[in-house]
Amino acid sequence: MPKFSVLAAGLAAAATVAALVSCATPRAAGDAADAAPAIAADARPGDNEPDRRAAEAGDPLLARSGIDHRVVAEAFLTASTPEDNIDSPAVWRAPNGRLWLLATAKQGDGLAIYDGDNGDRVGQYGRGGAAPGQFRRPNGIAVFGDLAFVVERDNHRVQVLQLSLPTARSAQPGVADKRTPQLRPLATFGEGELQQPYGLWVRQRAPGTLEAIVTDAYMAGEDGNGDAIAPPLERLDRRLQRYELALGAGAPRVRHLGAFGDTSAEGAIRVPESVWGDPAHDRLLIAEEDLATGTALREYGLDGRYRGRTIGQGLFKAQAEGIALWQCADGSGYWIATDQYKDRSAFHVFDRASLRHLGAFAGRSVGNTDGVWLQQTGSVRFPDGAFYAVHDDQAVGAFDWRDIARALGLRARCES
Repeated sequence: MPKFSVLAAGLAAAATVAALVSCATPRAAGDAADAAPAIAADARPGDNEPDRRAAEAGDPLLARSGIDHRVVAEAFLTASTPEDNIDSPAVWRAPNGRLWLLATAKQGDGLAIYDGDNGDRVGQYGRGGAAPGQFRRPNGIAVFGDLAFVVERDNHRVQVLQLSLPTARSAQPGVADKRTPQLRPLATFGEGELQQPYGLWVRQRAPGTLEAIVTDAYMAGEDGNGDAIAPPLERLDRRLQRYELALGAGAPRVRHLGAFGDTSAEGAIRVPESVWGDPAHDRLLIAEEDLATGTALREYGLDGRYRGRTIGQGLFKAQAEGIALWQCADGSGYWIATDQYKDRSAFHVFDRASLRHLGAFAGRSVGNTDGVWLQQTGSVRFPDGAFYAVHDDQAVGAFDWRDIARALGLRARCES
């Protein structure tokens, strides 16, 4: 998600961090997967986020990283729309079992909508503005049940949308159901607290009650080069905001539950990105993008306290980005976390319980990934689920979970 460099403050060795953001030039389908592509600078207007500028020495490439990984071919790659500046995906499983892929379009100020089984674009939703159903630089997105939660950086809020299908006109046997999603704005929240929000995680706390945790990459101004300055440690106690949503007829009732963030040198989040949680293990994983202190994943408890553990320090070499969780009822499963190499992104897999590193995979094309989404409930095309990853700010790639499991020796199903 974020794209501009950060001057790390509050550290003894404060230095300007060139936080790597050039776009990889797309390769022809027949090019070798590990060939190093040409790199073009990403200088889109309005892209003034905490890791925008590319390092002068060049972008990090998986082909040169030395990271052991397996290559997994994408099941599909959506058509490229660089004018949208695609950031993050999420999937809605409709009542008829169809998967619909929603992706935030930062420059397009809305949502791109695709068929989740084949990647065909079927529509878009929203336009620029601050009214309900309008967006300003949407980035993070999550789907919970029939609700979509969209983070808007420049409206400083999260917007809640109702997902549904139009009423069916016919139920004739053998006739394909061609209905596509319709969205309706329900509510917004966070305007009073959020400054520069990015990622979010949503869970059910009780029947009819949800909790949303949102990362906030507020900064302390800019230096003479126009680069963001990270706040001092003592001001990083609001890196994540917590909200409660009471569901019922009509709009959800939202209550702000407070903010949290560690302020120690070890546990602070200088440049926050994605966040995801695992209630079964009382765990939050938060992507830290700051290169000066080391990009990695911080482990917090659901109470908002740093657990004293950082995952992937030294393993992540580009930037830690999107996070997803494959989970089973017995507490087992896998974490997947993105390292944003510009040629091809690496997706690291960790054991759900122990957080032990189990391996990594990369696609043949998908690179420069911001957001990801793991859809564990299957479909006709993906009976054991699929993993979706944004490609180079302009498309979304899908991976069949069976292919990932086979390549890394993982379980394809919880019962296997």
